[in-house]
Amino acid sequence: MDNTYVYNVLILACLILVQVLVCNQIVLFNVAMAFIFIYVIIRLPMDLSPNWLLTWAFLSGLLVDIFSDTPGVNSLACTLLAMLKRPMLFAYVPKDDRTKNISPSLATLGFSVYGKYLFSMTLVYCLLVFSIEYFNFADVKEIAIMSATSAAFTFLILLGVDSLIVPHREKRL
Repeated sequence: MDNTYVYNVLILACLILVQVLVCNQIVLFNVAMAFIFIYVIIRLPMDLSPNWLLTWAFLSGLLVDIFSDTPGVNSLACTLLAMLKRPMLFAYVPKDDRTKNISPSLATLGFSVYGKYLFSMTLVYCLLVFSIEYFNFADVKEIAIMSATSAAFTFLILLGVDSLIVPHREKRL
């Protein structure tokens, strides 16, 4: 097995543990939550098989669901996020760089491209989670506020996580 995948499994295990034990207990101003475990889904290399990506996403969401008592919410949102990963990244990456094996990070994409990609992914995830959780659109304003604030909070935390975890030896596009 490749060291990169073992590294990703260890990071995923640590992030799920932190998500369940710490982040699920913190809600800023009763509107903003942090979803740091989605970092691994966002960060997985683009050459990873779609089947493996969907499996990783579903299992990580399922583990968070089991320990957070949210039946199916995170597993569905993670699976949908994994399906949107490639089109979302390719919306920001120039066409010339789409054929390269990209491992999305701040070091490889630069802040402009990675920032847009990361914020888009966190916003989509937060919209999915809160829409699934409420399961009606009567509280559209509350869903929008919670999604926007949680996406901003998660975005800032994931930028910090990315600067701590990603090795600086990765080549930039």
